[in-house]
Amino acid sequence: GNRATLRYIWAEISRTMMRATTRALLIALGLLSPLPAQAQGVIIFAAASLTDALGEIGHLWVQAGHAAPRLSFAASSTLARQIESGAPASIFASADEQWADYLEKKDLLAAGTRRDLLANDMVVIAPAGHASPVSINAGTDWSALLGATGRIATGDPAHVPVGLYAKQSLTKLGAWDSLKDRIAGAEDVRGALLLVARGEAPVGIVYATDAAVSKDVAVIGTFPPDSHDPITYPFALVKAGDSAEARALLAFIAGPQVRAVFLAKGFRTE
Repeated sequence: GNRATLRYIWAEISRTMMRATTRALLIALGLLSPLPAQAQGVIIFAAASLTDALGEIGHLWVQAGHAAPRLSFAASSTLARQIESGAPASIFASADEQWADYLEKKDLLAAGTRRDLLANDMVVIAPAGHASPVSINAGTDWSALLGATGRIATGDPAHVPVGLYAKQSLTKLGAWDSLKDRIAGAEDVRGALLLVARGEAPVGIVYATDAAVSKDVAVIGTFPPDSHDPITYPFALVKAGDSAEARALLAFIAGPQVRAVFLAKGFRTE
């Protein structure tokens, strides 16, 4: 009855423990290999504006026989600080040079792996159906675009790359002082896009590639390229996450086989 059942259970437990102990001993002696761990995808920390392109490229990487990359998108500044704090990442893709410089100066990027792969333009958007083209220059009538209480949605100009570029351009065009208190600073460029798409801001300053992904906004103007630093995207391996698989994925992203994806999203390839 119960005693026989208990004896059976104890015997099974003992056999299981013996097998586990024997296996551990064989592994320790080098006579048996551990069970292979399930393949883990390379972790990519990338600027929010790369969301759609890297999502597609990730699918192509899987089709080529690799584990799906794990993608984390946010403002380049946020991601750089997370990497500085020890967050696991193998590839960093920034929307500006500043945050790649930040990590490089702290010796957190793998030497010789940093490459500028992409370029972008900066545009002014408005909700679709409420858009009239304007020329973006020193004579732009921002008060007419904003109305009495409207604000400009863009990245936080204190640290988010698109906001930094926007501040740079508006300063060059002589409009920053009159507009700095009317900036709605989002945590990343996609957040700024959403504010305009929802009609919560009459205009926004985003990248051309972000404007292209939303049917709810329309581009009404483009900033002169000479009004801001070139909008470039440096990619690099993170030293702590450097591996053969990460290097292979970075080479794939930089290679000709995926260039069409970036071009289709509106990026220029370097």
